[in-house]
Amino acid sequence: MLLTSVIASLVIANSPLASTFQAVLNSHTGFYIGQLELIYPLISWVNDGLMAIFFFMAGLEIKREIVEGQLSEFQKASLPVFCAVGGMLVPAAIYFLLNYGTPTANGWGIPMATDIAFAVAILNAIRKIVPPALKVFLTALAIADDLGAIVVVAVFYTQSIEFTYLLYVLAVFGLLLVFNFFEVKSIWAYVIPGVVMWYFVHHSGIHATVAGVLTALAVPVRNKKGDEVAAHFEHKLHNPVNYIILPLFALANTNITFKAEMLHGLVSPLGLGIVAGLILGKPIGIIGMAYVAVKTRLGKLPQQVKWPHIAGMGLLAGIGFTMSIFISLLSFSNKLLQTEAKFAVLLASVLAALSGFLLLRSYSRRRI
Repeated sequence: MLLTSVIASLVIANSPLASTFQAVLNSHTGFYIGQLELIYPLISWVNDGLMAIFFFMAGLEIKREIVEGQLSEFQKASLPVFCAVGGMLVPAAIYFLLNYGTPTANGWGIPMATDIAFAVAILNAIRKIVPPALKVFLTALAIADDLGAIVVVAVFYTQSIEFTYLLYVLAVFGLLLVFNFFEVKSIWAYVIPGVVMWYFVHHSGIHATVAGVLTALAVPVRNKKGDEVAAHFEHKLHNPVNYIILPLFALANTNITFKAEMLHGLVSPLGLGIVAGLILGKPIGIIGMAYVAVKTRLGKLPQQVKWPHIAGMGLLAGIGFTMSIFISLLSFSNKLLQTEAKFAVLLASVLAALSGFLLLRSYSRRRI
């Protein structure tokens, strides 16, 4: 369904329906709650609203694994974070070196991001022949990567941050932690404050999906009786996330209209920096940092995960897509540069997805 949505979006964006489709995505919709005005473009509801639910589900899985699963040991839990750091620094350095002194030097943040939705979706396609821990590892890495990218956006690409709203966020998060302490298991006790926190995060200038991760961190894994709480929430969210949210996300964000000038952009410092950063920088940074962390015993490979798995995962992490396109729009005011950057991100993401998929599938099949 995700692949079908991508293809459908590209077809529409390069057909006579392109302008109509874009107008629908940009159309404002929403509602009022008292004095609160919740009127946003449809694309914002998808990327900031629905994707916060995806991050909530992913955050629940990560927390459960940290508390009692594959990431319960410090060495295993720290490794995805180390890999995420390497996977951000090396691509940014490659881009900056290729674009130093040019008008596009400000786009160094573009190849830093990993698109968690598409990366995990590709891995899900071969989940039966790769170690289960690999998906958890990639999800943890991608969340750390996305949070890092959000920090980069907040610090380097955001015009202003509303600290008053951040204080409201901390207050709501504190309330959720109180619910956690008393092991409140009602889903609404977390969802309703989580929605309120989403509103405050959205207005603070920070990417609204952070609210989903913070809400997930507050949900208890189990109650005093030993009943699973986080897993119960996950189970309820799997179908709507996999069959509604992610396909809508792909449909809304792949609408790239191909233009002749995009080809020229691929051989410019801008295009080369993005493609090299995502295709080479991501796996080099992830593998290199993983090797250093394991050798210094600061990290430990998850169960049944081998170095070829890390290499394949590093390639999948090169799927920048949505966050990379988002940073592209923030980096340049020039529409042509934005278009060239988007095309380079799309091409690099496709190459990363194919190469990572083929490497993991071929290695896993040889071991069966």
